[in-house]
Parts: sequence; structure tokens; C-alpha cells
Amino acid sequence: MPYIYFTDEQKLRANSVDLERYLLQNGEELIRSGPEKRLKSDKSITIRGSEWFDHAQAVKTGGGPVAFVMYHYGLSYPEAMIRLLGGEQGVVYEASPRKKEPEPKEFALPPAGESMRRVYAYLLKQRFISREVLNTFVSQRLIYESCEKSKDNTKEYHNAVFVGFDEHGVPRHAHKRGVYTHGKSYRGNVSGCDPRYSFHWTGSSDRLYVFEAPIDLLSFLTLYPQDWQKHSYVALCGTSEHAMLWMLEQNPQIRKVALCLDHDEAGIEASGQHEDTLRERGIAAAPLRSQYKDWNADLKALHGLPAEPAEEHPQLLAADPICQRIGAAVSSGVAKPEQAEQKLPILLQDYKNHLHQGRFDRAMDAMELAAAMALSSALREFRQMGKVVSPQQGAERLRQSIQPHHNRGSLKNRADEIAMELQRILAQKASAGICGRESKESLAYRWLELAASCAKVPIRYEADQIKQRQKEEQAQRGAGPVME
Repeated sequence: MPYIYFTDEQKLRANSVDLERYLLQNGEELIRSGPEKRLKSDKSITIRGSEWFDHAQAVKTGGGPVAFVMYHYGLSYPEAMIRLLGGEQGVVYEASPRKKEPEPKEFALPPAGESMRRVYAYLLKQRFISREVLNTFVSQRLIYESCEKSKDNTKEYHNAVFVGFDEHGVPRHAHKRGVYTHGKSYRGNVSGCDPRYSFHWTGSSDRLYVFEAPIDLLSFLTLYPQDWQKHSYVALCGTSEHAMLWMLEQNPQIRKVALCLDHDEAGIEASGQHEDTLRERGIAAAPLRSQYKDWNADLKALHGLPAEPAEEHPQLLAADPICQRIGAAVSSGVAKPEQAEQKLPILLQDYKNHLHQGRFDRAMDAMELAAAMALSSALREFRQMGKVVSPQQGAERLRQSIQPHHNRGSLKNRADEIAMELQRILAQKASAGICGRESKESLAYRWLELAASCAKVPIRYEADQIKQRQKEEQAQRGAGPVME
């Protein structure tokens, strides 16, 4: 299809349009909200000059006029540009033939240096890796020091290279880590690597330990050296699952996996995803978290050095107080199970209305009460089966069910999804044979799942607020006075 070219000047003019004036000229009504304006037709969207933001989206959504016209009116990029430029067209060019993808580079290990002096100095003195552990990996050709020259042959670059071999003993992966102590050192995979064969150690036991980086793996072995060679270990050199799954394929005796990824938002979400993947394969898996941000940070702290702190996932921080409030609403009698079927549809509609009008706190209050209604209904079903679960225990079950990697996507659609869950519960209640123990237990757990679905909404919203506050605090710290 033809490509429409817009000049830089046209792009600048389109993205400099005053959105307030543009919307008023196009029949939209705006409502003042502090220094901003809100769309009357969708009050979750705020406008300020040529910028906009949709507060109802879980993922940050906003930008300039072009992005707004595409988002709000469902137009393509050229259509949005033409509309903002008052009908002015860009230059139409025929699309060029698609370029052939370049051939993937053949993998080759970086050239080895004459000694291991820099690698040993770096890993022993800067990273505090055990000499015994390091010697073992070096003796197996899994770690060496590379020496590469610059294009003009005037400089040499030395890196620690962590090698991954395939099942036939052929090197297929290499991760390079700079060994310089000043400035930000290089790290990355060598071109042509196969991610399945990342840096690893194969033992004979039924246990596999999974890490993000090779140095984290070595740090863990330094911290917990007893009988370490019996077990298997793999560094993903990132968070993707390929190397972990290959280790399981090659070692069918492995039945237990410890997910030792970084103690931060990305590591926690990746651990949750890998747990799901392993559970589907019948493998027992659980996260094993470092005290600080990663295992090398734990090692540094052990040697009395400053260590980067762990970062708890914002959703897990938000879950505890919100679930406690839900439990308290059940305990106090605010959420009565006999009122759930009547009130839940009303609360879901209230949520949608408040969200649409930009009343986010009230929208979240409605969803918290909906969660309490569903939880109280679950506890009633358990009581009728002779199984007493207190509101506090029920709230704790909700908290434990929160998995950040499953709680994503737009907040706008949640009410409709939850309404469908409610309809399935009501249909089950209306079906014959509901009085049997098995049916009542199924119903109890469905109510509990509904409560979790409702609780996830304010948890996700509050997590986004936490992240926003953290960014603002970081910006303020960064903008502070510089001390000479």
C-alpha cells in the first residue's frame, strides 16, 4: 500500500494543536478539573493544552494531539494527521519492496586472552565470588577471559565470558560481562547465540535453580556452597524461559525448580509466568527471593558493602491493605451475603459510572464493596458445608491469590468481565442439584474467585498510583541541589 509522507514541519504543527480548542470546535464538551479539562463524554480523559491522558487505563496512555485523535476517534495515523492539519495532505509514495531479512550471524566464541588475571580480579575482589566455585567453572571451560581489539587496533577490550554448551558439548551461547571497575561495564550476549543453551551447570539431583544472570548464579553458590555440584543451575541471561525448558528436557529427573530471579517488579512477574509454565508440565516450582535486589547484592551486603535494596512489586504492596479492608467490610456486616445478588450488579454499574466520570476513588470503593459482597457469599457457602472460614482468613486467601502477571489490561473492561462471572454463578445456583456438597463447594470457590476478580481492580489502580508517586519522588531527588 502507498506510504504517505509528512514533513517534519507538518508533524510539528499537528502535534502543536491546542486540543482544548480543537475539541470545542468539533462539538465536544469539556469540564474544568483543576488546571485541566475533562471530556464530558469520557471523564477519565483529561486535556491540558496539547497533551492528554486517560486515567482509566492500567497501562499509561496519553500523549499529543495525533495520538489522541487516533485513540479517541479510531483513525489511522495519516487520517489523524490530515484532520489536525485541516485537510492538508501529505506526499504519497509507493511503498518500497520489503527488504530481505539479513542472514543471522553464525555464532562464534570471542577470542580468548592470554590470561585470566582480570576476570579473577573482578569476580573475586569486586563480586566476592568464591575462588573454589570460580575454579570449578573455569576448569570446565564455562568461564574465560576474552580479549578483543578495536577496529583501529588501538585498544583492547577484556570481558568475562560465560559459555553455554549444547547436549553434545558444542558451545552455542556466550554472555559477555565487562571486567572494568570504573563506569558502566558492558554486558550482553554474543551474536548468533541460541537462547536454549545459556550458561548452566548440570547435576544429578531432582533440583534446578534458575537465575537471571551468570553472576547471580555464582553468587548463590558462594552463599550456599554445601553439596552444590549435586544440583542443576541455569542463568537465563534475561527472563525468558528457553534455557529453563531445555534443562528440563535434557534432565527428566528434575522435578523441583527454585525460581531465583531478581527481587524486583520484572523478576517477580517473570517468576509468576514461569511458575504457570512449569505447573502445566507437572513440575513443582516456587520463587526463592534474595534479601536484596539480587544474589550478588546479598553477597556484597555480607561483606559490609552498600547493596541495592529489593523492590517489592507495587501490586503486592497494595494488596495487603485493600484485602484487609475487604475483610473488615465482611466482619462489620457492611457486606451481607443475602444482599449480594441484588447489590453486585448495582455496584458494578456504579463502578462504570464513577470511572467514566473521573471519580476514581469512588469507583475503587464500589469495587472493594463488590469484592466484600462476593467474599461474604463464599464464606456463607463454606459455613453451610460445616467449614468455618473467618473474614480475616478469607481476606488472606484473596491476598495470596493476587498474581501481578495475571492482573494487567484496561480497567474499563473489568466490570463487564466480572458481570459475566456473576451471571455464571447465578446460573449455577439456579441449576438443579445445587444442594449437594460437591456443588456447594464449587459454588463457594466461584464466589471466592469473583471476590478476587473484584479485588484486583483497586489493587491494580493503587499499584499504578504507587509507581507514579515513586517516579515523582525520584524526579524530585534528581532535581535537588548539587553539593560541591
